[in-house]
Amino acid sequence: HALRMIENGADIIDIGGESSRPGAKKISAEEELNRIIPVISRLREKSDIPISVDTYKAEVAKRAISAGASMINDISALRFDKQMVEVLQKNENIPVILMHMQGTPETMQQNPFYEDTVEEILEFFRERIDFCVEHGISKDRIIIDPGIGFGKRQSDNLIILKKISEFRCFGVPVLVGASRKSFIGKIYESSPESRLEGSLAVTAIAHENDVEMIRVHDVEEHKKFLKVLQTIRNAE
Repeated sequence: HALRMIENGADIIDIGGESSRPGAKKISAEEELNRIIPVISRLREKSDIPISVDTYKAEVAKRAISAGASMINDISALRFDKQMVEVLQKNENIPVILMHMQGTPETMQQNPFYEDTVEEILEFFRERIDFCVEHGISKDRIIIDPGIGFGKRQSDNLIILKKISEFRCFGVPVLVGASRKSFIGKIYESSPESRLEGSLAVTAIAHENDVEMIRVHDVEEHKKFLKVLQTIRNAE
């Protein structure tokens, strides 16, 4: 599956062993490692593509980096496992994605609430980036992800995307992961597999606002779509 994504033009492969869907149950670090380490090792034998590992557990991050992972994608923005900071201090060439989420995967969709969605999420990132820098994780290693669908109402997801350019105020890369998510299915009725058009619409918004990283399922379609957008943008 990952090799096909690479063939289709993926720049980074994101591997996760634990579901972070709303209501998802936690699994042990051991089980998570059993799921991801063989995948990382096999992928490393065949390709030198950057591998991002989606985990908030320090032990998983540490072993994944040893196996060849090149980036950590932490949905808790280093809040759930206090040891994660140490892992990143010791591996000073490893970038980290900090994601915003209200609550935990089990609770995040129970009653998310914001007075001012974008401002509150920006405030969260301000604090998290300061925390990283204070703990020796330099700003040039940080990527932020506003966490579409993670402790968000429909209106929150839409306003985040509408105002996505505001997240560039920190001078760090921004990641948007909205591919196939349920907020698209609320706009037009669809199963996750049939949300490609909605996912492409989000990608268009992200691209127009110079978002650096877009996490997708349908790599080939997004690459072609972006190639056309980019070609038009670069026309003299």
